[in-house]
Amino acid sequence: MLSLARVTDSAWLPQAVERLDEILVDHAHCEKKAAGMAVQLIFRYTQHSFLHEPLSRLAREELAHFEQVLEHLRRRGVEFRALRPGPYAGRLKQAVRGTEPERLLDTLLCSALIEARSCERFGLLAEGVPDPKLAAFYQSLLASEARHHRIYVDLAKRLAPDARVRARLDELAAIEASALSESGERVRMHS
Repeated sequence: MLSLARVTDSAWLPQAVERLDEILVDHAHCEKKAAGMAVQLIFRYTQHSFLHEPLSRLAREELAHFEQVLEHLRRRGVEFRALRPGPYAGRLKQAVRGTEPERLLDTLLCSALIEARSCERFGLLAEGVPDPKLAAFYQSLLASEARHHRIYVDLAKRLAPDARVRARLDELAAIEASALSESGERVRMHS
């Protein structure tokens, strides 16, 4: 179960396929940011040794995915470039409480939701992109994204009781669902 409060609107996939090169560039940025977040948590929370190994492995996997996306961009003749980010991640970041241990709990759960949304979107792309190699690539990512979602939720459960984690995850999932509609005209992995 991916803990999402809302499924992706049916209009997203045709728009994503129409702007597939932009989606791929955005996807590369998402993988890079996901790796960075895992490493940042290891550095920020040295005292929480239970985070170190799972997040280290997760960061390496995210960087491997980043490299794979770069390869698909090269194959398509598309240059990796800066993109103006959508408001999605910023909206989730605003929901993170500022005091510990709530800050860490919320950061883990927001990361779980981002991974869940990626998993859902990768499934849509696997079914809907006309490029068979790219479709197979997105299919291959589904299990890892679902696992990343589970890792973040399981780490959160090391900080708080299951019921509290579930309640906060539901609150954040509602915010995540509303953040999807704030992207305007830009099509992104999380828009």
